[in-house]
Amino acid sequence: MTLAASTTLFAVVFGLFVVATAALLVVTLRFVVGQAKKSKAEWLASQGDGGDADEVEAEEMTALVLAGGSTRGAIQIGMLQVLAEHGFVPDRVYGSSVGAINGAGFAADPTREGVERMAQTWLELKRDDVYRTGRLHGPWLYLQQRDAVYANSGLRAIIETGFPFARLEDAVLPVEVVATSLTDGGERWFTYGPAIEAILASAAMPAIFPPVEIDGEKYIDGGIVDNVPIQRALDAGATRIVILLCSPPVVAPTPSRRPVEGMVNALLIAIHARFVRDMAHLPEGVEVILCSGTEGATREFDDFSTTEHLIALGRAEASEIVRRYGLGTIPYPAPPLPVPAIVDGGTGHTGHTGHPDHTGGWDQSLRSVSSEGPSASGAAAEPVTQPDPGT
Repeated sequence: MTLAASTTLFAVVFGLFVVATAALLVVTLRFVVGQAKKSKAEWLASQGDGGDADEVEAEEMTALVLAGGSTRGAIQIGMLQVLAEHGFVPDRVYGSSVGAINGAGFAADPTREGVERMAQTWLELKRDDVYRTGRLHGPWLYLQQRDAVYANSGLRAIIETGFPFARLEDAVLPVEVVATSLTDGGERWFTYGPAIEAILASAAMPAIFPPVEIDGEKYIDGGIVDNVPIQRALDAGATRIVILLCSPPVVAPTPSRRPVEGMVNALLIAIHARFVRDMAHLPEGVEVILCSGTEGATREFDDFSTTEHLIALGRAEASEIVRRYGLGTIPYPAPPLPVPAIVDGGTGHTGHTGHPDHTGGWDQSLRSVSSEGPSASGAAAEPVTQPDPGT
């Protein structure tokens, strides 16, 4: 056999070998893929659901949003008590200002025992525990050349004592808190990192507590830019949002008798406008459930004398909400007890008794809202979020 014939024969045989090998690989891959699809279909059928498990999980996400409200944040404790008693555990928690404190505390231990520890802390609070002053204090402190009237050392000590985790990502439930940047006035969301600093920043009331510096940037109260962080929950894909307000859902400013009161009223109206706008432009299919507070239960931002009453109001409100919407896994068996009256020692005025007013001037349907369409106008500025630690 000549060399040319041998080469030709080898080329033919080698070509057939390559073709056969390729055909065998294709058949093998098709068999493996087919078996994988069959196994997946059988597993999904055994779970009682014919759809994709990841898609099912993405379709349902419950967020708990806690608004700001200074000492009125005690009302959220009563709400959390009832929610925890009925087995309500959200997928994520979002907090602003005092809502950041209560939200992070709940995310750390979303059980009855955990909330009871928070309630005990609130009930023991005195003015000097949070708003520490020196030997000289009074209205003149507001006119001094300083960044705040009070140091945040008292609030820091309370948070450090009551929080079982050092970093936000260590909480039992995913929790995010918002603060206002003094660099550009934007909102900054903290999702990981030192928990104490992030919470102090979110609760740093302007002029009352000093700004908190984190990574070279200073921050103040998150309620300034996003007091009720609904949009943050929506951006994460929440399909049901449970909101714990500290006040009624409608602002009713008292008539101003002094210029400073007019400034405060204007600030409250501006803060509330974001909440109204977000509620008016909810995406289709999103359910929002409001637990709201009432007016007239506190006198000043540093008044803790009505804490017990506020907790009772929160329990009454949340009891009705749990009964109405079936939140949690444990049904509520009986109507809530009447809330005891609170007497204003200065005027003799008796405050709210019985079940709190739910509407505050809003249509009752806003307790569970499915909007007609997405936001079309008045959108808030895009927030800044911490970068992923791995980037």
